[in-house]
Amino acid sequence: MTDTKLSARDITHVGMFTALTATGAFISIPFGPVPITLQSLFVLLSGIILGSKKAMLSQVTYVLLGLMGLPVFAGFSGGLGQLLKPSAGFLFGFIAAAYCTGKFSGKNGTAKNLTLAVITGTVVMYAIGIPYMYYVLNVMLAKNFSVMQILNMGMFMFIPGDVIKAVIAVLVGKKLKENL
Repeated sequence: MTDTKLSARDITHVGMFTALTATGAFISIPFGPVPITLQSLFVLLSGIILGSKKAMLSQVTYVLLGLMGLPVFAGFSGGLGQLLKPSAGFLFGFIAAAYCTGKFSGKNGTAKNLTLAVITGTVVMYAIGIPYMYYVLNVMLAKNFSVMQILNMGMFMFIPGDVIKAVIAVLVGKKLKENL
């Protein structure tokens, strides 16, 4: 995507990943302040398949739709009030993660590049989501959680599932890139 024009095909692909991310939110298991969902799988796949800019656009669209009130976030929720939830930082992490995953996946999509891209994208999600969670819980809600407690609630318990989603993203992404 060297120019700023999007083709009808590009818009369709962006919309598909926006919808897939929303669908991933509906598959939600409440698990503390951050639910377990399939959103991150589709965020990572958007980067692999669409490339950095279109993947970022798909996630910006997803977040904006949710903030405008459409119930596309986990638990069929939406609206500006979502910004007050401890998990809201992960929504912004999706945007950056999609971009980074697309940047690192490379044109040829080797397993090595895709693995690096998915790891980078996952780290970026946490790097944005965890500090936001800390801020909401400890500053806005006046709790007194330690950094380790925040990491336990928002990251450590999710790592096994994130590893599974990362492997799926690499395998599916590689196969799809080969056939595009």
